[in-house]
Amino acid sequence: MSIDVLADKRREMVDRQIAGRGITDHAVLDAMRVVPREAFVPEAQAEFAYDDTPLPIEAAQTISQPYIVALMASALELSPDDRVLEVGAGSGYAAAVLSRIAGEVHAIERHAMLAELARRRLRELGYDNAEVRHGDGTMGWPAHAPYDGIAVAAGGPSVPETLRQQLAVGGRLVIPVGTTPRDQQLIRVTRTSERDYREESLGAVRFVPLIGAQGWADDDPPPAVAAAAPSAERSPRLIREAAEPFGDME
Repeated sequence: MSIDVLADKRREMVDRQIAGRGITDHAVLDAMRVVPREAFVPEAQAEFAYDDTPLPIEAAQTISQPYIVALMASALELSPDDRVLEVGAGSGYAAAVLSRIAGEVHAIERHAMLAELARRRLRELGYDNAEVRHGDGTMGWPAHAPYDGIAVAAGGPSVPETLRQQLAVGGRLVIPVGTTPRDQQLIRVTRTSERDYREESLGAVRFVPLIGAQGWADDDPPPAVAAAAPSAERSPRLIREAAEPFGDME
């Protein structure tokens, strides 16, 4: 698929899936218009990069539905000079989007292979204000704290206390939280003072489990998503089996 066709699909994705669902943050919309999602999925998935669905990526993980990436970025209410922590870097796509909105992005990924792939993609595409490390995201990245925004791309049983403490006063943390690894509410936590936090729900979502010292144990039920990057011939069938599209969030 040509670069021009993919660019057209990207613009259509933003107009229909993002702005069309009520996202009005111009910085988020502009970022999603310029970041090539096809560069953050396996080659066999590139033709599906702008579909309204998650997609399977390496290490048996997924790249989030574009609308969810935009929703979380918008909920952070970022400014150009802000410092952001992303937990669950995956392929690096959300970090790239956030890097077009904020001043610094520090992303953590627990799968070493994904961390290296994300690091390489961001470097090759010139997103030099975003860095990725391999580690336990539930413990955050203290060296760069406090953060004006924290985005967690996996669902935990609660909001990790370590991440609360690394949030700047006035900052926002967005995380899926639920009593099971597969059923969550997207929660926004705003730190209103050194000791006080305000929480609000942004709606029902479904993310892979947040694994780590302050998340789910590694032997908890695994996510029911696609495992490996499929061949081009198998892509449509595996996407139908793996994708979990979301309806409009009220």
